Amino acid sequence: MRAFVFPGQGSQKVGMGVDLAQASSAAREVFEEVDEALSQNLFALMRDGPTDELTLTENSQPAIMANAMATVRTLEEDFGVALQETVDAVAGHSLGEYTALCAAGAFDLATTARLLKLRGQAMQAAVPVGEGAMAALLGADLEKATALAEASARGEVCEVANDNDPGQVVLSGHTGAIDRAIALVKEHGIKRGVKLPVSAPFHSSLMQPAAQRMAQALSETPPANLAIPLYANVTAAKVVSGEEEQELLVEQVTGRVRWRESVAAMHADGIGEFFEIGGKVLSPMIRKIAGEAEATSLVTMDELEAFAKSL
Repeated sequence: MRAFVFPGQGSQKVGMGVDLAQASSAAREVFEEVDEALSQNLFALMRDGPTDELTLTENSQPAIMANAMATVRTLEEDFGVALQETVDAVAGHSLGEYTALCAAGAFDLATTARLLKLRGQAMQAAVPVGEGAMAALLGADLEKATALAEASARGEVCEVANDNDPGQVVLSGHTGAIDRAIALVKEHGIKRGVKLPVSAPFHSSLMQPAAQRMAQALSETPPANLAIPLYANVTAAKVVSGEEEQELLVEQVTGRVRWRESVAAMHADGIGEFFEIGGKVLSPMIRKIAGEAEATSLVTMDELEAFAKSL
């Protein structure tokens, strides 16, 4: 059994999608449609930068989605690989869940782009710049990370935001609490704490204003039922109901990304092959979580062609 998985924020880089757009008219059409939906020349930003502008949450979220969906469309139109006939499930890391929903037919491309633009703006606006931060804990499991977060809070918010793999957990919250957590890592038996280059404390309770904005937006453009099951971030469980997923997407803004549990659940349900679409971030995590499973990145035309021939 196979799954397509879709990367989240941090996988953006200047030049993303350029080779694909040069090689495939299907990819070019995706980038053009996203530009039109956003009334923005996003693909030019992806192609030329500057990096700091591409890294802005409101730009990186739709850009990462567009790159992955261009990959999906290229597979479908250039290589005859229909997602619904090829994979048994989908999942995405944080914003990648929206890409997975687009691929599974719950949202059309333009709607997905607009929702992610709004999500990026809402998450950025939820907390003034400088008041929130995130840190990756290396050599930490969930139990150690939770204990560190509780010890570091001291009346502020300090929460587990991402449970990525058995040795990497991300904390999110007030800047002071995150700084304290980094200073206390050794005392909690954690190898290292690294502050992340993000502008807001994503997936923490500080994101509640953004969750409210997304609840309103999703009530106006709710997801349809999914063509194939998705493993949701906040439950690490299968969902096919659009109505259920609508609620989970709102919870996801403030809730923990349970990536380790999601991959473990997919593997337990028989998924033995994972294909990361448009990125190279999730595959190493998957290998650490489900060592027996195969995890492959599909980014270049050569990789897509090899995948199509392997079916």
